[in-house]
Amino acid sequence: MSIIQNKKAFHDYFIEDRYETGLVLEGWEVKAIRAGRVQLKEAYVIIRNGELYLIGCHISPLKTASTHIDPDPIRTRKLLLHAEEINRLIGKAERAGFTIVPLDLHYKAGRIKLEIGLAKGKKQHDKRESEKQKEWERDKQRLMRDK
Repeated sequence: MSIIQNKKAFHDYFIEDRYETGLVLEGWEVKAIRAGRVQLKEAYVIIRNGELYLIGCHISPLKTASTHIDPDPIRTRKLLLHAEEINRLIGKAERAGFTIVPLDLHYKAGRIKLEIGLAKGKKQHDKRESEKQKEWERDKQRLMRDK
């Protein structure tokens, strides 16, 4: 079950591969995510010391967050993957033009998982072409429904 999707990533990038990762979260973050107070729009993934980190993901703390912690809404969060998957991702991401972007935050067996994608940036004309294709698909559906 999806919590939030990063629709901007599909507009700005061609998604080559997808990986499902776990996240290292604090308790207040899990509660806030379950309440839907998360935003992936400006988030991205970096590689540091052979590990993946999610940067720019904004999780707004609930008003009822515990009093003994100081919630940081945009802290850097570590992503959990198998070592061989991380090595494969690092190898692909170091090639020119590739980046790693978060695509979808969802539940799996009661846990919160993040789907990341290996992406290549779109040029402006590619974005326009994608938009034309989407409009044509919508018009085609409308025409089929009206008949």
